[in-house]
Amino acid sequence: MTSSSEHTNRLAGEKSPYLLQHAHNPVDWFPWGEEAFEKAKREDRPIFLSIGYSTCHWCHVMERESFEDRSVADILNRHFVSIKVDREERPDVDSVYMAYVQAVTGSGGWPMSVWLTPRLKPFFGGTYFPPEDRGGRAGLKRILGRIAEAWKNERDRLMDSADSVVEQLRNSAPLMGADTTADPDESALDEAFQQLLRSFDSVHGGFGAAPKFPTPPILNFLLRYHARTGEDKAREMALLTLHRMADGGIRDHIGGGFHRYSVDRQWHVPHFEKMLYDQAQLACLYLDACRITGDGDLAGVARGTLDYVLRDLRGDQGQFYSAEDADSPCPDDPNQRKEGAFYLWDQPEIESHLTPEDAALFRFVYGVEQEGNVRDDPHGEFGGKNILYHARTLKDAAGEWNISHQEAEETLDRIRRRLFEVRSRRPRPHLDDKAVTSWNGLMISAFSRASQVLDEANYLKAANDAADFLRKNLFDVERGVVLRHYRDGAAEIDGYLDDYAFLIQGLLDLYESGFDIGRLEWALELQKTQDRLFEDSEGGGYFSTSGEDGSILLREKSYFDGAEPSGNAVSAHNLLRLKHMLGREEFGNKAENLFRAFGGIIDSTPHALPRMLLALQFYLGGPKQVVIAGDPESDDTRALLKAARRHFVPDKIVLLADGGRGQDVLSGYQPYIAGMAPEGPARAYICENQTCRAAVEDPDELILFQGED
Repeated sequence: MTSSSEHTNRLAGEKSPYLLQHAHNPVDWFPWGEEAFEKAKREDRPIFLSIGYSTCHWCHVMERESFEDRSVADILNRHFVSIKVDREERPDVDSVYMAYVQAVTGSGGWPMSVWLTPRLKPFFGGTYFPPEDRGGRAGLKRILGRIAEAWKNERDRLMDSADSVVEQLRNSAPLMGADTTADPDESALDEAFQQLLRSFDSVHGGFGAAPKFPTPPILNFLLRYHARTGEDKAREMALLTLHRMADGGIRDHIGGGFHRYSVDRQWHVPHFEKMLYDQAQLACLYLDACRITGDGDLAGVARGTLDYVLRDLRGDQGQFYSAEDADSPCPDDPNQRKEGAFYLWDQPEIESHLTPEDAALFRFVYGVEQEGNVRDDPHGEFGGKNILYHARTLKDAAGEWNISHQEAEETLDRIRRRLFEVRSRRPRPHLDDKAVTSWNGLMISAFSRASQVLDEANYLKAANDAADFLRKNLFDVERGVVLRHYRDGAAEIDGYLDDYAFLIQGLLDLYESGFDIGRLEWALELQKTQDRLFEDSEGGGYFSTSGEDGSILLREKSYFDGAEPSGNAVSAHNLLRLKHMLGREEFGNKAENLFRAFGGIIDSTPHALPRMLLALQFYLGGPKQVVIAGDPESDDTRALLKAARRHFVPDKIVLLADGGRGQDVLSGYQPYIAGMAPEGPARAYICENQTCRAAVEDPDELILFQGED
């Protein structure tokens, strides 16, 4: 294996942290673009496309094993044009070839390895390949040799195969998702609940067996399904999962936040990367659960997650960074990197930094063992190490140590702060410091909602700062378009559907938190641009891309929820909120067309579209408008706002008639708001279809009128 410092390839001029990680491989990498495409056509070579992201553990493994190896690089450089793509930078490229890999192999993931014709059509693909044959898996060298030979001797067969598979993908309903004859109703909600109930793990929470992923859209659906139907089992499923995740090793008990997923059923052994989009969605979910139950521990989980983001994932301009790596340098050997090294503990280290009594209490609560507590260690990485989890409760600790619950809590808080200081001296995981518009939109939602539930002004400021950053750095004012991501002073790629949908959602949440009418106006402007660039005016719904990039083979219309919610589902909800905020029926019509576009899929597999079902519940429920007339700085206005936000009422919109520009703008869309004078004591109106009940001034009456207990 050669030293990476001896080589520099074309990726050295890129901004993506992932591409820069490969800039010194001996592989003659190209970024996705015309230079690579033209070389493949001119030299009549197949393309080797490798897709990953900078905090991907197995991407690092494949780089170390193969792409830093001169013998592998020689094969690639001799027979192929090699292209590297950051999936977070180019989700359009990733989505097309992931659809292919999943279709031909039955699964997908990263790193993704796909071989293409010079016309960018795939003919072979998979995910991670070891350099040599291993464990029944063909090695990369063998595969490269076979493909090179087939390209030389059986090219027509490969080309025909590529043409055929692309045609099949173009006609695939799972990609295009148009069924304009179906009109979904409440039965889809009931069927989704039953489907989820059948796969629920009633012991550990979550769905199915290992590995287990956080599933915020599913848990959100269950909480809202309970609110709509009173089905207690839906509430129990969601809350059990949230508590088990909060207790497990998937949560960082020292620094806050959540790791990507758990390799076991018990949520104990995580894949250690931390993604911004997970923090945003999970924070919102724990905030909702707190409002439903009044459980302060759930609020504490949300606070810990949000404070982690502020501390470790926030840039100096208010933007939010993308992720922290699963791998990190080993504290005792910084030249060696291992998964989870930053987060693991051995018992002697803990005991060396704590008093014997504190160490015993901490071991008791967090399951620390002398030989290590990791039972599920498929790659033998965690021998003698401990992944912290709640093995016992504070009640258990108080009883065992004969102290009060409060004393146990305060002692553990002090111990965690001490261990946080110790851990802070370790080498940190790699930080992917690009700011992705869609993920920042999700985080704006999280901080906006947190400011309402937790009444924290710094959370609202964080949301506003991020929105200001996006407006300044990721919005092309002249063209009126959003850009995908920002890093190191540059933002070049036009945004995709998710960037618009998630940012619009964030701005609507931000308006309902701080009532800056400019946020609502920008959301409306972005929605119009989204409609212009992505809407399928004939079939309903939105394409994921604008269709302007000729290198993208398929113009997809996605709807399944993955690690991030579906852009179409979030858009449906945005459209309905805009309809009821501004009284604009055209937005409601677009939402109805969107539901019809995916109606057949909603009916057949509703559990796979939980975020869409949230929007459908909002549509079927007929949301209430709570309009508060008053000075936003007055105590009585704040008291009414606090009452409006006190409990979990999902199908609700809160507007503010402030006597200023905000009320003028709202009145231009909904004239009845003009008559809600903010003079005198603040008043709240509950309205439906532009018809309002008599105003109330007492916050308790407002709670009663909202139908809350």
